[in-house]
Amino acid sequence: MLGALGTIAATLAGYAGTVASIGWHVFDRLHLGDRVAISPHGVGIAIGYLAGARILARDAPKRGVPEQVVNGVVFWGLIGAVVGARVGYVLSHLSEFHDPVAVLQVYNGGISLIGGIVGWVVAAIPIVRRARVSVLNTFDAAAMPLAVGIAIGRIGDLIIGDHLGTPTNFPLAFRYWGGNLSGYVCGGPQGVCDSGRLLSQGREQLISHAGATLLDAHRRVIARGIGVNQTALYDWLSAMLLTLFLLFLLRRSRRVGILTCTFVIWYAGVRIITDFLRVENRFLGLTGSQWTSVAVVLLCAGILVWIRRRPAAEAVAVEAGTGSAAPG
Repeated sequence: MLGALGTIAATLAGYAGTVASIGWHVFDRLHLGDRVAISPHGVGIAIGYLAGARILARDAPKRGVPEQVVNGVVFWGLIGAVVGARVGYVLSHLSEFHDPVAVLQVYNGGISLIGGIVGWVVAAIPIVRRARVSVLNTFDAAAMPLAVGIAIGRIGDLIIGDHLGTPTNFPLAFRYWGGNLSGYVCGGPQGVCDSGRLLSQGREQLISHAGATLLDAHRRVIARGIGVNQTALYDWLSAMLLTLFLLFLLRRSRRVGILTCTFVIWYAGVRIITDFLRVENRFLGLTGSQWTSVAVVLLCAGILVWIRRRPAAEAVAVEAGTGSAAPG
């Protein structure tokens, strides 16, 4: 009797593990003929940027940001984002690049979202200041569009199976159903995807429909799970919630800088947490994105203190369509 109950319990546990997970067949490339292939990742980023730019072009003039400034920010910000995204990735994965040519081969993959955001900001600031427009007010206008762009862009990451983390039995564990996982070599008779020993500290991860295993440099098991943490999914969910929260904040006027700091502290704070689930290179215990996130959170904390000390009459953002806020 006890044996039968044990068998039933084991069966139910196995079934629960199967149900408490998600999965799909990853789709890494759309092939157009023999030589042309389009990545859903790139398409997602492009659509996300265009959608965010469209919202910014609609809303920024209502906050007193001239149309020509918006156009300059969108154009030069795109260039800055591309450069920053690549630089951020290269700095975090220096061991993968052995010559300058490889650094320029962006089409082979390898970009950093945090680096792209930093690059966009660096490119946008001179344009805004040259036009004598409030920097914080402009970034307030960009906060919600940026959250929307991230949410859309992450869909491309999900399609190609990118940013996979450590093994887990979490209900949102990602289970591999087939296709070529980004950063893995997939195939063989058992359909196993192998990262090779390219992870931080020489670790290796094996992913199949049966589950996931993380090995150390000596091929000893570190962790097992029914799947892996899909950090792009966590980031997508966070960006969706952040968009809704920013829309809520936009229902009334706020002090200049509040929307910017809300975006930064929310998004960077979530990245600090979720990056612990990634299998990325680390520096003094943190990934490059985590160190950057810590820095910008501290920066925004200082900005919030400065905002609180400003007279309310000077610091409150204007209602939509009533003029420009004081330069900042």
